[in-house]
Amino acid sequence: MHSGTYKQMPAVVLVVDDSMLIRYTVCRFLEERGFQVESATNGLEALEILERVLPELIFTDLQMPKMSGSELITALKKNPRTSAIPIVIVAGRAGGFHEKEKRGDFAIYKDIDIQSQLEKALEAVTGKRRGQAAGR
Repeated sequence: MHSGTYKQMPAVVLVVDDSMLIRYTVCRFLEERGFQVESATNGLEALEILERVLPELIFTDLQMPKMSGSELITALKKNPRTSAIPIVIVAGRAGGFHEKEKRGDFAIYKDIDIQSQLEKALEAVTGKRRGQAAGR
């Protein structure tokens, strides 16, 4: 149910994944909870979006063409404008990636019930309960 009116602007979230299905799933999940969502298919597209939008949260895959999630995270952490944005890593499968990428604030796995993981990630990173937008 969308009323179309907000007392404040909804929080913006950036979703970066080369899988159309994962992008759709994550974007829809966030939109249903009142977030405004921007999406990109790789790290380079994400950096272009970040020139015009400053999200409150970023979900990113690690393995993508053109610019990987790890390269994107490096660019984000080097830029004072984006270095404090919480990052949720969306990994291809459970296990094995923590050794090389520990800079995310939370991690979820594409091969395990993604809906419940998204709920946990959102709660952990924003501190908000289901159904509430993370406006400040």
